[in-house]
Amino acid sequence: MFSYRHGFHAGNHADVFKHVALVSILRHLTVKETALWVIDTHAGAGLYRLDSDYAGTSGEAAHGVLRLAEVAGTQNTIDGQPLAPAIADYLELVRGFNREGQLRIYPGSPFLAQRLLREQTRDKLKLFELHPSDSKALAGHVAQLGAGRQVTMDRADGFEALKALLPPPSRRALVLMDPSYEIKSDYGKVVASLKDSLQRFATGTYAIWYPVIPRPEAHELPRRLKTVAQQARKPWLHASLAIGQEDEPHVAGEPHRPGLLASGLFVLNPPHTLKPALQAALPQLLQALGRGRGKGQVLESGA
Repeated sequence: MFSYRHGFHAGNHADVFKHVALVSILRHLTVKETALWVIDTHAGAGLYRLDSDYAGTSGEAAHGVLRLAEVAGTQNTIDGQPLAPAIADYLELVRGFNREGQLRIYPGSPFLAQRLLREQTRDKLKLFELHPSDSKALAGHVAQLGAGRQVTMDRADGFEALKALLPPPSRRALVLMDPSYEIKSDYGKVVASLKDSLQRFATGTYAIWYPVIPRPEAHELPRRLKTVAQQARKPWLHASLAIGQEDEPHVAGEPHRPGLLASGLFVLNPPHTLKPALQAALPQLLQALGRGRGKGQVLESGA
């Protein structure tokens, strides 16, 4: 079974890919002066120590954000070329959570989003997390922000909680759906939630992350999401990043666990700036993080 919990995978290649896109989306949405709501249905703990028992045990950040930062170096280049703006922006934000140049803290989606929200326009961040340990950690991290009413969190099912928030008062929102997909029903819940949300708030921007794993539901999800977008006559963007499988010798008698090798992001009502941002960023992410057979990228869109 695919086991996914944010703490074990903080800063891995999927986080890098997802958060480069998230930062790019938010940069565009925060240009307009009208207030923006950001709703994270599965927020996790929010902040993660890369040297903790969780992240340290998996070591996935070494092949993700730590690898990207190492390749980019102090000159912010990859293979002699300047970093794509979306990658440079993302790395600068991550480094802002750390001191003395050492990446020990990794900000999850809630904290990256909070850094980009604006007080003067009364932007709001609504966070939901049902896991008892993660929700407790998230509550503590949010309290340390001292952001007052700008950021709220609840231990609740984000799919259900989302219904009461749409449409937001300002009629502008980004909804991020990033469940664990530990349970197969999560795939169907994502599709159902998107359909319901469009009926309540058709003009919102919806970003859905998913793992690319050998499970029928995972392979069918982007097709099902495209169908929802097409039936609603809404523009969409779909991107994925596969880092490939390293050619490591397999130890006889031990189970082979290659881990997560690829992930995807589907965005309904994407900003017009997102596709060119990812066109520049994805090749550099693949160059920095790609490691073997099966590596590649996908970037497609429709109206």
